[in-house]
Amino acid sequence: MTHNDASFKTTDKLLTAIYESAVRTEKNNIVDFNGRRAVVEGGDYRNLWLETQPMGGEMYAKYDLEAGFNNIDLFMDAMDDEGMMPGMLTYIDNVYGERHDFIQGYCFPYPALNMFYLIGEDRDWLLKLYNVLKLNDEWFWKNRESDGDGCLEAWCPCDTGEDYSAKFFGAPHFWTAKTPPDESWAKYHLPRESMDLMAYSYDARNTLAKISTILENGETEYWLEKAGYVKNKVRSYLWREEKHACYDRDENNEFLEILVHNNIRCMYHGLFDQHMADDFIKYHMFNPEEFWTKMPLPSIAVNDPCFKNIKTNDWSGQPEGLTFQRSVRALENYGHYAEQVRVAEKLFTGVGMQGLFTQQFDPFTGEPSMENNPGDYGPTLLACLEYMSRLYGVSRSLDTMIWGAFAKESNSYDYTQKYGENEYRIMSDSVNATGYVNGKPVFTVSCGCRIETGLDGTVKRVMGINRRPAHIRINTECREFDAFLEPNAVIDIENGVFVPDDSVKYYGD
Repeated sequence: MTHNDASFKTTDKLLTAIYESAVRTEKNNIVDFNGRRAVVEGGDYRNLWLETQPMGGEMYAKYDLEAGFNNIDLFMDAMDDEGMMPGMLTYIDNVYGERHDFIQGYCFPYPALNMFYLIGEDRDWLLKLYNVLKLNDEWFWKNRESDGDGCLEAWCPCDTGEDYSAKFFGAPHFWTAKTPPDESWAKYHLPRESMDLMAYSYDARNTLAKISTILENGETEYWLEKAGYVKNKVRSYLWREEKHACYDRDENNEFLEILVHNNIRCMYHGLFDQHMADDFIKYHMFNPEEFWTKMPLPSIAVNDPCFKNIKTNDWSGQPEGLTFQRSVRALENYGHYAEQVRVAEKLFTGVGMQGLFTQQFDPFTGEPSMENNPGDYGPTLLACLEYMSRLYGVSRSLDTMIWGAFAKESNSYDYTQKYGENEYRIMSDSVNATGYVNGKPVFTVSCGCRIETGLDGTVKRVMGINRRPAHIRINTECREFDAFLEPNAVIDIENGVFVPDDSVKYYGD
């Protein structure tokens, strides 16, 4: 397996402190896991959970491809004969264990597909992934759809990974039976029609369509139709146009009137259409009365009666590092690149000069909640590294390289990413940034934008990421031109298209 590594140097003292602490700390979260190196969640959590560690492994593959790959492949190998992947893998006192009695989230399909590209496009492994996703999606529809209404259900809190959340009204973590919760669980409003479970299926089916295209197996349209069914069902059944958000339905299929962050999870999985995502971002995500608090992205809107500001592991309110980790792709999926900057800045401020990566933060003071762990929680740490790569560095998403050219207070930076034999580097004096592939300059741009290229550095698209409109000059090997970019506006250089400034409005203030 090839070797990956990254380095980041900047005159910004806050970013330097966070970066150095993150790189140093995450090395302690790499363990020998049943004979294979893997990245555990960190903090109080020394195992692998399906809700965090495939995503965490894919992000950390920038630094350690072997460990990142194992975080995904271990779950694939542990799928049971019925098609269920374990919610958790354990390795305690040299004893390996698999938990197949709960789902525990599903941040898996996209990280697994991207891993295919990172390991060198191994088609045998991709076929293995195709079969895993296919069987696992079948398992969801056989085992989490009990009333025949075409909407998947959550049967217990661990199906969505929301420990102790007030939205579950005190329900025990687990429901291990093969049949849905009985009348004794009605007081917990379970089973419930779940936006999360539908998002899992959509992500799996959409990824299966992409894999089918690569494998040329003739199944692309089939999976696109199956994914489209899920998206349309959610839009008609769980989305409330007048409230600009999705809401779960209870055991009687009535709406649960709780405004939850899980809409961001749906965006991470790509479940929403553009209108739904724009509306949730506009009316809720950046609303200071709901989710845009001093430390933003609480699990439940702070003005909702269910919100509870509990400092220990609890999804009733405090912002979670895992939500920040999901927010990277959630915003990216819908072209809200300038809003990514705003979320990143809040995260960096919350982590602070001490570089303490806690699981939760107080939404009103921004203080880390140290009761959860000593400051080595992987999702928070990896969210910081991932946002740094988006704003100031280089990262790979499938067959596209993403470059960040964000300017901050006259601070220079130098970010290098090595993927096997190839080296990608971006250097900036805070006014202009130049990208290099294997030492060769491939573009120079004014700071305040995001650049997407092919693997060889050929510029495909340039996006505005400043909070305010900005004049951008772009120099590539083939051309030079100026543009006035609104936040989130896109220049499609590959196809010669300037996307209208109002195509994806900016809501980050």
